[in-house]
Amino acid sequence: MAIAVARHAGARKIAITDVSRPRLDLARRLGADLAIDVSTTRVRDAQRELGMREGFDIGMEMSGHPTALPEMIDNMNHGGRIAMLGLPSQDITIDWGKVVTHMLTLKGIYGREMYETWYAMSAMLSSNPVLHAGISTVVTDTLPASDWEKGFDLARSGSGGKVVLDWTRL
Repeated sequence: MAIAVARHAGARKIAITDVSRPRLDLARRLGADLAIDVSTTRVRDAQRELGMREGFDIGMEMSGHPTALPEMIDNMNHGGRIAMLGLPSQDITIDWGKVVTHMLTLKGIYGREMYETWYAMSAMLSSNPVLHAGISTVVTDTLPASDWEKGFDLARSGSGGKVVLDWTRL
């Protein structure tokens, strides 16, 4: 979903990271310039492949993995901004010297602000049918809410995109 929103907002280059082949394939189909398997490729190598001499201007960390944020910080342009959406499951060591000297802005997004983001995205979708079509392919599974355990198992497996629990079908 972030790919479509970033493209709509005017991003020149979009690199997505994951370790799941199905999710990386989905990212490519949605228009990512580069889908990086971070179990085999470093972000700095991906930057070179994209022809970027400087770092990324915007980063969105959605995994919460303890190595993701430090690697993102290492690959940001001066004055870059990072949105933190993933919840870390353990402490993350951050090079605060690099954050300060590169003038990076880190912002946590959770709860009410996340909902405001969804409202803004809804407005973008209603004004852009192509964007809407791209986003709809992200939802790979829709299940009745009563099948929530299966839905969580699917989401954990990393084999697809977004899993939606339909509360109108219990």
